Amino acid sequence: MTTPEIPDTLGAPGATGTRRTLAVVSAGLSQPSSTRLLADRLADATVRELEDLGHEVRVETVELRDVAHAVVDAMLTRFPTGDLARALEDVTGADGLIAVSPVFTTSYSGLFKSFWDVVDPDALTGMPVLLGATGGTARHSLALEYAMRPLFTYLRADVVPTSVFAATDDWAASADDQGAGLPRRIARAGRELARRVSVRENDGPADPFAATPSFTELLGGN
Repeated sequence: MTTPEIPDTLGAPGATGTRRTLAVVSAGLSQPSSTRLLADRLADATVRELEDLGHEVRVETVELRDVAHAVVDAMLTRFPTGDLARALEDVTGADGLIAVSPVFTTSYSGLFKSFWDVVDPDALTGMPVLLGATGGTARHSLALEYAMRPLFTYLRADVVPTSVFAATDDWAASADDQGAGLPRRIARAGRELARRVSVRENDGPADPFAATPSFTELLGGN
């Protein structure tokens, strides 16, 4: 987990921006991991958009492989401890969430599901969430819509319209090429999440129409 220092003056009266915390959950099992790479790219895109909107951003990254044994223990005892307890606090206390899983046998990984099984079922209510997944081929891309999105809908999260799947071949596109393929989808998804995180109010409901996408966005434009 990474916790950059942020000045206490942020969020004070007269400050030009407000503080936002972004939680990133990666369920990759290997090191290096394409799942973590996608999670980092999505986080970078969201942070850029939030900073353009005038916010200071803190990113908390949770690698599930590091707390895998604690997740199993918590499922048995119902009492998360240590690094897992801190990870749960980071995730449930964030202003927005990026959740990325590898796809195994047409669905998210067991570790990914087990982590959300130990999260309080009411903790993600109304939280803006961006979903991502990785797999060997594009055949697995629909797992985002028939498996991952229903999971977070059940948890009453506010899932952004664009989810991002990265197959092995998608990484061949240049990271600087924002006009095509995976980089374009990442940029669009980050923009959608940033807009919802920006208007979210922790002390009350946000304007329900503030994050409504424009007709241009709905038609696939920038």
